[in-house]
Amino acid sequence: MRHLPTRRTRRSGGRVIGALAAGVLCAAGAAVPAAADSPATAASTAVTPKSDNGLALTPPMGFNNWNSTHCRAEFNETMVEGIADIFVEKGLKDAGYQYVNLDDCWAKPQRDADGKLEADPARFPHGIKAVADYVHSKGLKLGIYTSAGTKTCDSVGLPGALGHEYSDAQQFADWGVDYLKYDNCNNEGVDAKLRYTTMRDALKATGRPIVYSICEWGQNKPWEWAADVGNLWRTTGDINDSWGSMLSIMKQNLPLATAAGPGHWNDPDMLEVGNGGMTDTEYRTHFSMWSVMAAPLLIGSDLRTATPETFDILSNREVVAVDQDPLGKQGVVVSSTGGRWVVAKEMKDGSRVVALFNETGSAQRISTTAEEAGLPHAAAYTLRDLWQHTSYNTAGAVSATVPAHGTVLLRVAADHKWAAHPPAVELALNGSLLMEAGRGAPLTTTVTDLGRTPALRVSASLTGPAGWRVSARSAAGPATVPTGRALTTRWQVTAPAGTAAGLYDLTLDAQYRSPTGARVRSSVPLQAHVVVAPPAGSRYLSDLPQLSASNGWGPVEKDTSNGEDEAGDGNPLTIGGTVFAKGLGTHADSAVEFYTGGACSSVTAQVGVDDEKGDKGTVAFEIWADGTKAASTGVLTNATAAQQITADVSGAQVVRLVVTDGGDGVDSDHADWADLRLGC
Repeated sequence: MRHLPTRRTRRSGGRVIGALAAGVLCAAGAAVPAAADSPATAASTAVTPKSDNGLALTPPMGFNNWNSTHCRAEFNETMVEGIADIFVEKGLKDAGYQYVNLDDCWAKPQRDADGKLEADPARFPHGIKAVADYVHSKGLKLGIYTSAGTKTCDSVGLPGALGHEYSDAQQFADWGVDYLKYDNCNNEGVDAKLRYTTMRDALKATGRPIVYSICEWGQNKPWEWAADVGNLWRTTGDINDSWGSMLSIMKQNLPLATAAGPGHWNDPDMLEVGNGGMTDTEYRTHFSMWSVMAAPLLIGSDLRTATPETFDILSNREVVAVDQDPLGKQGVVVSSTGGRWVVAKEMKDGSRVVALFNETGSAQRISTTAEEAGLPHAAAYTLRDLWQHTSYNTAGAVSATVPAHGTVLLRVAADHKWAAHPPAVELALNGSLLMEAGRGAPLTTTVTDLGRTPALRVSASLTGPAGWRVSARSAAGPATVPTGRALTTRWQVTAPAGTAAGLYDLTLDAQYRSPTGARVRSSVPLQAHVVVAPPAGSRYLSDLPQLSASNGWGPVEKDTSNGEDEAGDGNPLTIGGTVFAKGLGTHADSAVEFYTGGACSSVTAQVGVDDEKGDKGTVAFEIWADGTKAASTGVLTNATAAQQITADVSGAQVVRLVVTDGGDGVDSDHADWADLRLGC
């Protein structure tokens, strides 16, 4: 989310940026200046050769400090060298991570008398070359940062490279730098393609192999031209450590698959895995989808304090191998109905990696077939679960019940090895996991044999928290389940009276034997949501508990606008000069769900873009009743007065309030649900 073209500040997970317009696309290219330092604005009609530096033949893997430290004092040479040590000690180097990259704030505020950059002596008392030497001594590589403008992006504005491309590039080469991240702030309106091409040529002139990362936030559609310029290019604004931000960026990056390949990659920004704003399930999704998208894997968490789970996610070599596959194909969307995503990635060995990704806030059955994923017809296939590290056979079905915000990542191959593995089974749940305390909720589970071989002595079990009653109302096994058939079991689940509203863990287990006698256990974690029926009458929805909420930037706010960072940092809800006391402040893309229990009839609100963003922001509002869109607005802008939206939600168990981007990218899309009422 970049607030351009006027000069202003932008908060991005704590980063404050002063920026100028990036300008429009230019002609084919720029000539290599003859002088050691020539401004990027130099006129030229010559065409530069295609950038083919032989680097980044697979997506770069490494670390960047920005997401965890920003410009705080702890960002210094001790930290950077310590990260290199951790790469070696924790096995990240062996898993494929190479680059230890410095972001903004490494430099002094002014160049020296000769116009050269200098390292901040407080942060890097021994200089950048000494740090590079240390990193190289560990068998790793060093990356550095600057901006394609007069200043960098931090609030102070350290020296940028605009007009100094050749001397800066040579200085980086002399220091032993292996990777350059080139940002987009304070660019004086100079054409983006020209600015980035000039630095490409400057890097080439040094003779040192330096991976070139273009960071112009996708503003000028670099996927259309940057393969001739850099090794990777940002396709979106900055990521932040939230489900909404990660999801929005993923959706923007997925359609660009044809632009990616060896030496030139779409970059949906750094990893947030381990920074604390998402659950481990969400972080596994983040890592899975970045790998399926053949994205650069740049760790953005503080490895000095990372949890074992964070290291387990980042060092999963089977998932890393998906990202690093030498064929270099980015995954493509097979289907995405109702937030149930199937994304398939072609691999060099002919297999397909299939991501079954659940965008929604409840467990979902997601399915495809090996042929739909791009494999040829075969009698059976080998199916490898890349998070569980187990292999099965399948007759062709690729299906799973995927937890909320989760991803099941499978590698599917048409090979003769399938017969060595037990049949895959799918554990599925029919029925809602919403329940009121003290009232039994009926559930039906199925254990379906997806394999070419039968599953023998199949049994199912369902367990819940201590004190919950879970009873089978029909046979739970054992049974022999042939290919394509299922063991179906009906259950009654009751949360004790007085159980507080919220999420509670359940587990569905299946045990069975393969025809060779191997014992197999499969399980699916589920979450039951204990809910409270809404009171009768007309109520403000901001006063009622939310089932789930995702937001493009910062949390969903109650009775204030969206402040983009921490909870409670918004302003009074204001649309078209009118201030509203009650409502929700959101930021596209967002979705907020409420339990209505079939007892409510209407949702009404005054909606629009909050005044706090001036002339910025375009959004559209939708109200969904269960799985049906009940009402929507057209695209609204800051110039639009508050619009009335009313939806008939009679009989719905869940009401979902959705805000989508208006089509111009997620940019200052502060969307207010003002005077938001539920009639029951």
